[in-house]
Amino acid sequence: MSQIISFWEEYLERHHLVEHRSSHIVLLRPSMSFMILQTPDPRSLREALPDFSKTTHVFLPINDCRNVAEAEGGTHWSLLLISIIDGIAFHYDSLPPGNVWEAQTVTMKFGLLLNRQIRFMNLTDSPIQENGSDCGVFVCLSMRHLLLKRLLMAKANEKVSMSLGGRKVDASAGRKEIAKIIEGFRKEGERRRS
Repeated sequence: MSQIISFWEEYLERHHLVEHRSSHIVLLRPSMSFMILQTPDPRSLREALPDFSKTTHVFLPINDCRNVAEAEGGTHWSLLLISIIDGIAFHYDSLPPGNVWEAQTVTMKFGLLLNRQIRFMNLTDSPIQENGSDCGVFVCLSMRHLLLKRLLMAKANEKVSMSLGGRKVDASAGRKEIAKIIEGFRKEGERRRS
């Protein structure tokens, strides 16, 4: 699932964020989120991470893997959205209590990176998955919604609700959409090679 979430972040960057160059929003890959979680002093990672000095928001996929030798391991994904400008981290988990410890730990370590405290909010009104295998799809669809429908639509100095309360997520349709996008890129790659 890590590769699909990474693909989805790159897709959002290349097809949506590119149109909003002044947005200063960062989509960190799952491997970087995992590295922040596992590194005792995250300040040692500054050279490997983007420069967050102008960043307003950071999306971090969170995984429950605790084995440092298995970065792609774990069984559950959730989404952490850190609003640097507000000093608040919003955690969206489709299978609570899920990754609360991991998200709180990443929030605390991200605060160390920024030399400031960040308040953690576990949003208990996140959409809930109906099975044990849709967490990654929920991460991708929630990320897109928060990015495209909330953050990129907001006007300067406008307060934006970060709650996903009442939002319905059709995981089956989401899986099909993601697969169709991947297939489209695969076919485009084949056309370019031939």
